Amino acid sequence: MKYSAFLLSTLFCVLCASSVSFGQDAPKKEKHRTRSIYGSWGYNEEWYTRSTVHVKQDGLGNDYELVHVHAQDHKGWDQDFLHKALTIPQYNYRLGCYFNDKQDLAIELNFDHTKYLISDGQTIQLKGTLNHAATNEGIMFSQQNGFYYYLNNGANFFLFNLVKRLGLYHTKDHNLNVDLTGKAGVGPVIPHVQNSFFFEQNHQQFQFGGWNTGVETALRVTVMRYVFFEFSQKVDYARYSNLEIYGGRAKQNFGTYELILSGGITIPTTKHNPLFERDMAPVKASSNRAN
Repeated sequence: MKYSAFLLSTLFCVLCASSVSFGQDAPKKEKHRTRSIYGSWGYNEEWYTRSTVHVKQDGLGNDYELVHVHAQDHKGWDQDFLHKALTIPQYNYRLGCYFNDKQDLAIELNFDHTKYLISDGQTIQLKGTLNHAATNEGIMFSQQNGFYYYLNNGANFFLFNLVKRLGLYHTKDHNLNVDLTGKAGVGPVIPHVQNSFFFEQNHQQFQFGGWNTGVETALRVTVMRYVFFEFSQKVDYARYSNLEIYGGRAKQNFGTYELILSGGITIPTTKHNPLFERDMAPVKASSNRAN
């Protein structure tokens, strides 16, 4: 998973750098191009919609649904945070590039390491075919009964976003900026699947698991022009398919509401960036004097 995230991040940075340097070999023009890049790191909390998990195991004669299951996140940052690696709790990062002269449009690689666990101890309706026979019964979904279903090393949402910034307030020297940003995008999900059905465990692993789309709004406060803190809320819808289970595959769809707190840095890559220069004082017209 770390290699996948690294490769996607590297590709994004290369594309962003290319957008800055593209056209430098063309005939020189006076047209000015304004660019800046930013990155952030933070932690998140999620709430999930109820979902139906479709299980298909042809060799076992199983084709059934776990109907309307309840799931929860696993924050990690709320317990012994300072004694864990930074990537163990639910975390997120953003890498972006503002590409227009007003510095209010950006492209962004948006990654959320979210954890999805079907809650232990709930009664779930199992409906369909089990051991070649029709069934419609309630089961106690718990480890004690041989059931668990974790995307605990990540449900892992990747999005390629378009970002719009709306400036709310800034001081004349831009040492304090308050902005509202809106984001929307699509991308892959790369979950880590770990599960057991009727005491039969899968081979847990990372895999390409489908697609997701999301929208996000964020309030960003930038201090000393470069460093910012951001509070975000996000809604995501993910469609998972071909998830590995013992002897077969599973699929499901669910929505996510997410709260994120993060910090980051913005760096200008061209001169005369309006986010980093003092506002020019209005020029007073000089009085005309008769000769």
